[in-house]
Amino acid sequence: MSICILIPTLNEEESIGKVIDGFIKEGFSNILVIDGNSTDKTREIAKSKGAKVIIQSGKGKGQAVKEAFSIINDDVIVLVDGDGTYLPEEAKKLIEPIEKGIAEHVIGNRFAKFEKGAFTRLNLIGNKLLNLFFRLSYGIELHDILSGYRALKKEVYKSVELRKTGFEVETELTVETLAKGFRVVEVPITYKKRKGETKLNPIKDGFRIASTIYSLIKRYSPARYFYFIGVLLIIAGLFVGSYVIVDWFKRVTHSLLAVLTTLLIISGLQILIFGMISEFVIKGNAEMRKEISLLRKELEELKKLKRF
Repeated sequence: MSICILIPTLNEEESIGKVIDGFIKEGFSNILVIDGNSTDKTREIAKSKGAKVIIQSGKGKGQAVKEAFSIINDDVIVLVDGDGTYLPEEAKKLIEPIEKGIAEHVIGNRFAKFEKGAFTRLNLIGNKLLNLFFRLSYGIELHDILSGYRALKKEVYKSVELRKTGFEVETELTVETLAKGFRVVEVPITYKKRKGETKLNPIKDGFRIASTIYSLIKRYSPARYFYFIGVLLIIAGLFVGSYVIVDWFKRVTHSLLAVLTTLLIISGLQILIFGMISEFVIKGNAEMRKEISLLRKELEELKKLKRF
């Protein structure tokens, strides 16, 4: 497989050289640095180390990743930050599940082994809460959806629709992969203390990531919106109905409330059914898109064989 190491950067002159050296030492020569108009010597250092450097046309990590995905055509992309927090020697751990056909998208789990000081207390708590919120919202057992170290097959990075321009890109990448029907797995990695100041605002960016997790549910499973509304209506109906029944035993009737109870419960059940139907449709579409992608790949391989 052809592999491209993709490094989005912004003012990483303290670490970018060592990061590139580390990947070259591991045998990776195809390294692309997409720079967000750094004001330091990031680009010059990256070029001197043998990396290909391009300047992104917009702003934000998400926009940089989206732009790079449109340029690259390698079989696998290893996406990594340029701040020295990830170990180049662990890249092969991310690529291995793809080589074995276990997954199309592999995420490095930073919580498996992180250096003291790699997370501030606020960042650690925030990360844990955001990941818990993701698991509760999506029902998927992933524990580090915000990791910046991951590997993606071409079928994945060419099909995902990225709209977020900032640090929400990792969340969007994860959800888009799941929504398209691709397999995601996590592997344990080491997370080191970064060099220089972080560009992440724990409160502001944390809120934006949480909003992204919630808003992206409609891409992954719109049925969950129906389930939420349906359950609320049923609970409201049962609450009103219990009041009607209690007063009925006291020989007090509430005809209109009884009708309202029936309407609430029936409406809730109908919305739950709509949710189930939409979930079947979306999962079926995801499987169909995956099958079409595989057929397209097989046809391309057949065309190549005919040429020879």
